[in-house]
Amino acid sequence: MVDEEIAASDVQGHRGRLRARLLADPDGLHDYELVEYLLGLTLRRVDTKPLAKELLRTFGGLGGLMDADPLVLARVPGMGETSVAGLRIARATAIRLLRERATAAPILSNWQALADYLHADMAHDTIERFRVLHLNTRNMIVRDEVMARGTIDQAAVHVREVIKRALDTGAAALILVHNHPSGDPAPSRADIDITRAIVAAARPLGIAVHDHVIVGAAGQTSLRAQGLI
Repeated sequence: MVDEEIAASDVQGHRGRLRARLLADPDGLHDYELVEYLLGLTLRRVDTKPLAKELLRTFGGLGGLMDADPLVLARVPGMGETSVAGLRIARATAIRLLRERATAAPILSNWQALADYLHADMAHDTIERFRVLHLNTRNMIVRDEVMARGTIDQAAVHVREVIKRALDTGAAALILVHNHPSGDPAPSRADIDITRAIVAAARPLGIAVHDHVIVGAAGQTSLRAQGLI
């Protein structure tokens, strides 16, 4: 009992020092220390440093950990439903903050905020998602919608559904976005073909397609910048 009390005291002392560093200089903390402290909010009497390091190793870093499937996370020894929920709420809060920044100004003058949001939300996803950002005449995002979820390497996108949704929302312009779970954001032939098909269908209706952005762990590719639109 005495040994357990000493161990618990050591954990609380270490956590207090970590908290002080977090409040003074959060940028000075290692990734494992951020995860360690976050886990400590739910595992209050446990030394969470080994678990934090194991999670980062298992999922390939902070991005992979935060995007990990909750069921997969729960299978890691030492993780429970409350700890998994702690990680998920941290991710959801960060994504919501980035989305708020991306939608706060006309997107063509706020591109970096959009890029940050898309990377955080999609770069480490293991399933391909195709989303459409609907813009008004001021190029403000009025709707951000995932329109297709695919297998690990493809998403079924139907041009008529994209156009119908744009008409339903009264969009003046669109930005197409999808992720490559492989991590490589280079466009495939299919990516180029579907983009051009949507552009061709949207043009007669007065709907512009500003870009198609491909997101991967290794970065992002703009089909507009590549001269493919």
